[in-house]
Amino acid sequence: MAGRRRWSTEEILDAAAELLVTSDTESFSVRKLAATLGTDSSSLYRHFRSKTELLRAVADRILLASMDGHRPEGDWKQRITALALRLREAFGRQPQLAAVWGRYASGGAGSRLVMEEVLQALRASGLPDEQIPARYHRLAVLISALIASEAGVSTMTPEEYDQGMELFRVAVLGADPDRFPALAHFARDIRPLGADRSPAFEELLAAQLAAIEHAVQAG
Repeated sequence: MAGRRRWSTEEILDAAAELLVTSDTESFSVRKLAATLGTDSSSLYRHFRSKTELLRAVADRILLASMDGHRPEGDWKQRITALALRLREAFGRQPQLAAVWGRYASGGAGSRLVMEEVLQALRASGLPDEQIPARYHRLAVLISALIASEAGVSTMTPEEYDQGMELFRVAVLGADPDRFPALAHFARDIRPLGADRSPAFEELLAAQLAAIEHAVQAG
């Protein structure tokens, strides 16, 4: 009797990425992935010790793909902005994994390439070396949080989105002006979280980069 096929690590990651297109990370399981591949979970655990390790590896492939062909151009701010937008676009195609990256991070080759580019750009800014790790951390938190937040909105079903918009309208437009005077005053101009994501992303990133530039100029 022929034995079961042995799947390579790359084939397992390919199948996991495909499965995550139609399911979120909470419902995703190694058992489901094994069933898709026609094998048992134990064979997959030879490659990955846990579901989290597997998801990290899939997320890292997105980082790796986003860096493929990337050539740093412009000054340090342009380099970081271009990288952030590449990551945003890459996770926009696989939004289920944006939260994985933001929550668990990654230690693979893709992660190292991203870290290297940001750190090199920060060194080019003129920041003293002792300030770079902290500035890098703030940038990493901001970018990953913005990408994960945007991805969360993009994975909503139309029904969930419509329900959320209705709840937003009730909460904002129906606010009691005596109890919530500021909210009532600005109610018609307040936008829901899902609105204007792209300009908000770029504006918040630009503000962080401006703070770094100010620190450099202040010496």
